[in-house]
Amino acid sequence: MNTKEIREKKKSLKLTKLQCEILVGTLLGDGHLETLNGGKTYRLKIEHSVRQKDYTLWLHDKFREWINGEIYEKEKNGKKYVGFTTYAHGALRFYGQIFYNRDHKKIVPLMIGKLLKSIGLAVWFMDDGSWKSDKHKTYIIHSTGFNYKELEEIQRVLQKTFNLETSLHRQMGKYWRIYVKSKSAKDFEKIISPYTKIMPSMKAKMGNKHA
Repeated sequence: MNTKEIREKKKSLKLTKLQCEILVGTLLGDGHLETLNGGKTYRLKIEHSVRQKDYTLWLHDKFREWINGEIYEKEKNGKKYVGFTTYAHGALRFYGQIFYNRDHKKIVPLMIGKLLKSIGLAVWFMDDGSWKSDKHKTYIIHSTGFNYKELEEIQRVLQKTFNLETSLHRQMGKYWRIYVKSKSAKDFEKIISPYTKIMPSMKAKMGNKHA
């Protein structure tokens, strides 16, 4: 597709409700928004281990009209990755403004309570979550990119929106991760399993037998 064709195609692009909800989840997780023009437009970059190629393809399909081409594969430091980058577009500006501070560091938006939906929570888990252990029988979201205060707000949202009880566990001295309390594990599983069960790469994240 040439530059003129891409320019014309971008004029018709609009984020769907589903795409917005997925976008919120992956921005809480491993997704990144990049700007090359001082914040006028942003593009979404997704990259995962090749072991999660099925998940990356699922995300690619959800944003297919926003992407010129198929997923890429690359090797870095002996590890293989797959990913894709969307077109740069003004429709992503809102998310770039609320998910990043002036130093371009990712933050939890003040309005996260209005933005986080079930599929967004599932996407965040698929990006950054794991099964705690067969002993604990619950789940963790490795939310180490956010500070304690931000995660307290996430906890309030998880309680209010999804009726999930969580706690914050310290990791490596200065980082924090969200621990789903055992009493809420089944409810959490009901939210995320409609998405995780369709992807073989998520089997380990769900404790193998749960996927």
